[in-house]
Amino acid sequence: MQFLEGARLALLQLRQEKLKSAFSLLGVVIGVMFLIVVVSVVEGMDRYITEDFAEQVFGVNSIQVRRAPSVQVGGPAAQREIQRRPRVNLEDAEAIQRGLTTAAHVGVETRAGREIRSDAGLRIEGVQLSAISPEILQIRALRVEEGRPFSAQEAERGVPVAIVGMTVAEALYPDGDGLESRIRIQGFPYRIVGILEPQGSLFGISLDNQVLVPARSRAGRILPERGAVSGIVVQPADPADFRAVQLEVEAAMRVQRRLAPGEPNNFEVETAEESLAFWDQISTVLFLALPGLVGISLVVGGIVIMNIMLVSVMERTREVGVRKALGARRRDIVAQFLVEATTLSGIGALIGVGIGIGLTALVRTFTPLPAAIAPQWVILGVTLGMGVGIVAGVYPAVRASRLDPVEALRHE
Repeated sequence: MQFLEGARLALLQLRQEKLKSAFSLLGVVIGVMFLIVVVSVVEGMDRYITEDFAEQVFGVNSIQVRRAPSVQVGGPAAQREIQRRPRVNLEDAEAIQRGLTTAAHVGVETRAGREIRSDAGLRIEGVQLSAISPEILQIRALRVEEGRPFSAQEAERGVPVAIVGMTVAEALYPDGDGLESRIRIQGFPYRIVGILEPQGSLFGISLDNQVLVPARSRAGRILPERGAVSGIVVQPADPADFRAVQLEVEAAMRVQRRLAPGEPNNFEVETAEESLAFWDQISTVLFLALPGLVGISLVVGGIVIMNIMLVSVMERTREVGVRKALGARRRDIVAQFLVEATTLSGIGALIGVGIGIGLTALVRTFTPLPAAIAPQWVILGVTLGMGVGIVAGVYPAVRASRLDPVEALRHE
């Protein structure tokens, strides 16, 4: 009953002394709100990058072979060494395919922004042109909703056929007759044989604003060197063979490049996990630093609560004297004021959680930033808020418990 009585008195104080209570809650509300919003954005980014981003950019369980690492670090010397490397090309992809003893899909891709025109004169700028082999469709889990993908024979001969995203199809052929129509890419005519199913967006960038063409076609020769591609993507047929395939890919590339034993690779073999390692480091730092930043706000809130509780102790000196005269022990007085402080800060934490969830929903709705509310952070926010109340209420509670009952009863 002591807890319920303390909570009742705290709620009564909230109702009777609204301004003082508002100042008591403000620091906790701001701190917990900041924790929920920022951590939700970081949590959403973490899920987005490790799941959606990895699948769209790298492919599930895929191995990338590139000229340079996805995230480049190092000084000018390292940059010059990368620039001296030969580009990855179609012959390298064929060498990898021949060198694999484990079943796997091997595809190539190169991406660039281009302007696409229709025969009717409509055009759309900033379209992502991807020059690919048919295997990329399977590796990236790209599904054709209308029409068909281009065949291996068309890809081998460089036939000018294209698969377009929904945004491109609707922009160039708003009447819905885009399939089997013609578009022009870099002045070359291409026939639309397929339209991709809607892909959504990635960091606010539409994934439906893209065109896929065979890597050996004329518009697919994006890089200046003949046969060069941005990367080779290898996906094991069985995920259990991932490590074995990775070693075979590296061995096949070393043989293709005629590298002697002990000579460093002049190419990069990466996995999605290795490429996203930089984000793991950033997210770890953020998750460790954020509670500290929130702690600053909560400390301020705790100081405010402590001072207001001290004022409350002074105003209720006669009440403390009466309670002691009726037999209340020191620990009863301490418990009463601690419960009041905890209730106040707990209410502030709940308000902060509510505002934080609302702001997180607004961020997710009106910005390209992903946001995901994790239950553990809500629990942490409420726990921190209540903890601040307990810590801040200790000194006022102890001070109240030490009041002399006779002197307290004489207090005016």
